[in-house]
Amino acid sequence: MSFLIDTDTASAHLRGVRNVTSRFLQYTGRLHISTVSLAELKFWTYRKKTPAKYRRGLADMLHDFQILDVDDTVAEKSGEVGAGLMDQGISVATPDLLISGTALVHDLTVVTHNVQDFVVIPRLRVADWLQP
Repeated sequence: MSFLIDTDTASAHLRGVRNVTSRFLQYTGRLHISTVSLAELKFWTYRKKTPAKYRRGLADMLHDFQILDVDDTVAEKSGEVGAGLMDQGISVATPDLLISGTALVHDLTVVTHNVQDFVVIPRLRVADWLQP
């Protein structure tokens, strides 16, 4: 099984949360990140109040990840899923739809602590590495 790491889980690793870091080591070679999450992480690390060690940590962390772009196939899947949910009265934030679409297209499990944002996505596998 391979994993798409959401922003909150990646930032937990950068902050040194032990159980997340051990999972990163355990699944080396099977970790992916969406350009959506990467943009959110860069936004955080470039803030003036964010210590530079997190920017360096992000650069180091990315050596162990495959970065997945939002391409036409991901956009198509995200739009299809989002429209289906909206027709059922369920709204999902666009970044979460893009991350979900990426995971579905690449057959990955989304790893997030924000499970509630993703459990409404049909056929999406979700895990929370911040839970013991």
